[in-house]
Amino acid sequence: MFVGRSAELDLLNRLWERPGATLLILYGRRRVGKTRLLTQWLQQAGANQGDASQSGRRVLYWVAEPSSALDQLRSFSQAVYNFANPAAPAPLNFTYATWSQAWEQVAALAQSERLALFIDEFTYLLEIDPSIAGQLQNLWDHTLSRVNLFLVICGSHLGMMLRHMLSYQAPLYGRATAQLRLQPLPFGATARYFPRYDADERVAVYAIWGGIPAYWERINPDLSISENIRHELLTANNLMQAEPRLLLQDFVSDPHNYVGILRAIANDARTQKEIGAFTGLAQGHISQYLSVLQEAGFVERRVPVTQGERSRQGRYHIVDPYLRFYHRFLVNRQTQLALGIQDQALEEIKRHLRDFIGVNTWEEICREWLLRASTQGAFPVLIDQVGSVWTRTAQVDVVGINAMEKSLALGECKGGVEPQGRSVLTTLMEKTDELTPGQGRWQVYYLGFARAGWTAASQAFAQELSVAPSSSQRWRVAGMRLVDLAQVDQDLTAWAA
Repeated sequence: MFVGRSAELDLLNRLWERPGATLLILYGRRRVGKTRLLTQWLQQAGANQGDASQSGRRVLYWVAEPSSALDQLRSFSQAVYNFANPAAPAPLNFTYATWSQAWEQVAALAQSERLALFIDEFTYLLEIDPSIAGQLQNLWDHTLSRVNLFLVICGSHLGMMLRHMLSYQAPLYGRATAQLRLQPLPFGATARYFPRYDADERVAVYAIWGGIPAYWERINPDLSISENIRHELLTANNLMQAEPRLLLQDFVSDPHNYVGILRAIANDARTQKEIGAFTGLAQGHISQYLSVLQEAGFVERRVPVTQGERSRQGRYHIVDPYLRFYHRFLVNRQTQLALGIQDQALEEIKRHLRDFIGVNTWEEICREWLLRASTQGAFPVLIDQVGSVWTRTAQVDVVGINAMEKSLALGECKGGVEPQGRSVLTTLMEKTDELTPGQGRWQVYYLGFARAGWTAASQAFAQELSVAPSSSQRWRVAGMRLVDLAQVDQDLTAWAA
């Protein structure tokens, strides 16, 4: 099943319809769905390889393989030749003498008629011959940019794509018409992909497997979440056990200390000092390792959303849900799993999963709801940044801010199994003075997010506050809204693109 990605498909359509040569660099972490996006576009466009009679779209799709340099050139040469001569396929040993000759043939095919050329797994070529990026840059500058070509370069080795294709020193820097880092699917896409699961179950799916389509394909919706954990995560030598190390190896050759840092963060070590205490690594080394993990997109440094990036209150968080889950629950159980001892690990996960979701995924989903609600016009206060805020004495899980409009949203997240009472809301309001920025007079809107909903007293309190808002010299109340998981799920499903 293919869900979402409408904005990405629209981008492909626009680049195809744009006159002249266009170059898209498509990249992203492994298994995020880059190839599936391209094949979906081909399917929706009705494109035919070598035959434009039905769709008017000529597309040559070629996937590089981890082979020798000669074999890669031969494979590409035969793909190009067979595209140009569908009635007379090339001999098995046919190859152009050089990549330049092959690219010249591509240019000839796109001379008078629009041609889309998709090169998937381009990093396999770079692994064998890094100079191929420079060769392509030279051909693009002198030949390919002058014909009617839509070229898509796609790669999964994220570190290599960043170094050889996207960095300032990369040969193709500045040549791309567009570059797209494909992101994991949002939580809102789970409703269409897992229609048999209720919202609570889909939150658990997202907390464990994240938004990676290839991971979703491994989940059996006829089984419970616990049984899927048992079969897909608690067996030795399966894909999901090897995945964290494979992802790290796209960036580093020796992942041991990086694994230690990820494990520390997964166990609530948020500052460099706390990470050092957990791992025993020197402070200077930790900073270097964190820099690599941030560049890779596995870790991010969060600061209070009301402060700038240079804030000294930064905390480190694992961005990828599966990496977070793996390093919290699985990395230290490899001996158990190798011996087939699953029950103890499963019981440990089940005992702590709801709390794990509450302090991670549930808060992240609520922040996403706030940002999307503001964008969709479904929220009365205009918000352009969403995060959280903490001081030495107070913390708020969901905070949205628009400094230009002097708008502030303060939200509390609760993941318990019982409806939440009025005290949660009054406690939130008591933090307003401490958390409201100092300059100007702000309008403050309060939000309550509770997975299990709110008591009647809470609902009455929110209604009273909206009818008779309070204020101070530095802020005034714009209202209060209470939201449960059902509403968040409904909205994010509707807003998922």
